[in-house]
Amino acid sequence: MKINTPSKILFLSTFPPTQCGIATYTKDTITAITDLFGKTLSCEICDISDKTTVNQNVQYSIHPKIKADYSRVAGEINCDNSIKLVHIQHEFGLFGGTFGNYLLDFLDVLKKPVTFTFHSIIPNPDKKLMAFVKLLISYSNSVIVMTQQSKKILIHDYSIDKNIIECVPHGTHSVNYEKTSFAKRKFNLEHRTVLSTFGLLSSGKSIETAIKALPEIIKHTPNVLYLILGKTHPNTITNNKDDYRDYLDNLVKELKLENHVNFINRYLEIDELLNYLKATDIYLFTSKDPNQAVSGTFAYAMSCACPIVATSISHTNEVLTSKEGRLVAIENSKEMAKETIKLLSDGKLLESMALAAFEKTRASSWENVTLKQVNIYKKSIDKSLEIPYNYPPIKLDHLKNMTTGLGIIQFSKISKPDITSGYTLDDNARALITMCMHYKCFKKSSDLLYINTYLAFIERCQTDSGAFINYVDEHNNNHIKNDYVNLEDSNARAIWALGTVISFKEHLPETIVNKAALCFLKSTEWIKNILSPRAIAFTIKGLYLYYTAEQDKNVVLIIENLSKNLITNYDVNSIKSWNWFENYLTYANSILPEAMLYSYLITGKDSHKRIALESFDFLLSKMFVNGHFKVISNKGWYQKDVIPNEYGEQPIDVSYTIQTLELFYKTFEDSMYKTMMQKAFNWFLGENHLNQIMYDPLTGGCYDGLEKVNVNLNQGAESTICYLMACIIMEEHKAVSSRKVIHLIEPKVNTYLNLSKNQYLNKECN
Repeated sequence: MKINTPSKILFLSTFPPTQCGIATYTKDTITAITDLFGKTLSCEICDISDKTTVNQNVQYSIHPKIKADYSRVAGEINCDNSIKLVHIQHEFGLFGGTFGNYLLDFLDVLKKPVTFTFHSIIPNPDKKLMAFVKLLISYSNSVIVMTQQSKKILIHDYSIDKNIIECVPHGTHSVNYEKTSFAKRKFNLEHRTVLSTFGLLSSGKSIETAIKALPEIIKHTPNVLYLILGKTHPNTITNNKDDYRDYLDNLVKELKLENHVNFINRYLEIDELLNYLKATDIYLFTSKDPNQAVSGTFAYAMSCACPIVATSISHTNEVLTSKEGRLVAIENSKEMAKETIKLLSDGKLLESMALAAFEKTRASSWENVTLKQVNIYKKSIDKSLEIPYNYPPIKLDHLKNMTTGLGIIQFSKISKPDITSGYTLDDNARALITMCMHYKCFKKSSDLLYINTYLAFIERCQTDSGAFINYVDEHNNNHIKNDYVNLEDSNARAIWALGTVISFKEHLPETIVNKAALCFLKSTEWIKNILSPRAIAFTIKGLYLYYTAEQDKNVVLIIENLSKNLITNYDVNSIKSWNWFENYLTYANSILPEAMLYSYLITGKDSHKRIALESFDFLLSKMFVNGHFKVISNKGWYQKDVIPNEYGEQPIDVSYTIQTLELFYKTFEDSMYKTMMQKAFNWFLGENHLNQIMYDPLTGGCYDGLEKVNVNLNQGAESTICYLMACIIMEEHKAVSSRKVIHLIEPKVNTYLNLSKNQYLNKECN
């Protein structure tokens, strides 16, 4: 079942301008859903608010203390056929009545599927509370909690069926990883050691625990500044008196800490808040509620790479390990001081904790949390429901940040380029192809600077023999690895890149095309001697692209001769159950059938087409299994007659598969290939075994790998470039509803192009 017009999820929740954690949580959830699925899934609000002023951003509103509102609004919601599900954000005290039982009036009338998110789970309930919670949950298809401990409490203390409970962590905002020394500059705090706490102030936060710890901490680190970020919770202010803040102010004065404590008494917008957290050396979490199920402030601090000293509550007990911080007893200032001093005494430990906290919370980014929630919606509405992803915008920020005047740097640490890793021909060749594709698609003149840079790097790597070196160090010296590493594959990728530039001669400046042509022609002597199957395949691709522009008849003969080597490999290794060129599948597998199809398109030989189709069919059968796309694992690869390993999936193979699928789709106009392109691209968008996005929405970079339980968050050149290639291909297909068939160079076999793949294979067999 596909959604043709946007369907609605209705959120029953508080919502801004109400200033509370649940309102913020709901707003962030809706923003993420809109970003990822907004073209087919929209969100509405039913605001729980006692304010008389109507919020223009909401469709429905319920006054929490007016019982009649609940049934009335539920009836109105029933009349909106576009609303497919109601997602209730539940917190005790949010709704009117005993335990908030006015909500039952809403549920009794409502005729839509319901999902709950429980923001608090009270352990060891009495009989009345347990009965109420069980009754509440009986109205729902699914229940979302944010910690495994909350799930255990629902199962064991409330006897809720574990099969309807889903654990989805509190969402966190994507931020660029940066050291605190850089972030502090924004606030002129370079010379201070910054501790911080944030959130709406109330006595439950127990900020005094941290303030009382400060005198001991200051003895060790005299330049400490403790930032208390956030305004007072409106529910704690009575008769315009802010007793809790007054108490904290007086405590600061009593302990003579005026130069070490800074109250920032206002509601911080998210960007400013995240910047403060990134400038924090240690985050102090001081809650005194041992049963607090979840803390958004704690989650946000971890996501901003804050080492943490936290009081021991349910959430911190479950999430915080010694890799990210330290746990202390509730309201124990001496222990908080002791653990904070230990961390401040070890700069390397602080740095490793910061990185560990950052890495741990990438799985709980709002994008990843949203993927999990939308999957839950689908189960509640219709398991066969297909909700297409929004394609993310194509961002070149990270690619440009990785590029110097010499070329693109090979590796990065998270999103920071690692200049010590040097440069490779491989990466610069792929970067050249990507920027040419981007220029052709968007005609941005700024692309030309990068095209020239990457092309100049290829020229710099070419030797007098016409071949290329691959490795250049950070100082622009030839690396010793060039002397002992097989360079055939990297050389072939240079041919592919140069052929791409030449094939775009109608789009690119003549000077760029001429440079590429000179470099390409100089390499032709080397081309004749290559042996590696993938090097042959990439070379055929480059030669084909060159031929489309120059119609050089000599190229046809070279491609035909190179193809003979691939055909020999195929004939030697292929059997009925293994239609492949080798006894294993490794990396960049799809380039082999792609090369055979290029060979067919330029030579018109039926045998080349048959091998292209057979081998690609075989490869696709190993990558699309039971409706799921999986990349060939790099852990031992996929050996013939051996059960393959799983995990260790890399973006390069996703991109290459999409490129090959595009060629087959354009050649045969078989919609199956286009569907597979979309399915493969969805791997980047979270349709993988971890249900996590594989790109950085802030920079446009791509993570280096998908492992068994985590994503490799480094954003190297290879992964980023390959992701961008795939993005541009999908963007072109989004812009053009249909493609014309690629016509054969040799007209004598044009009739075969009107046959589908299966028709062709049947014809061959007959």
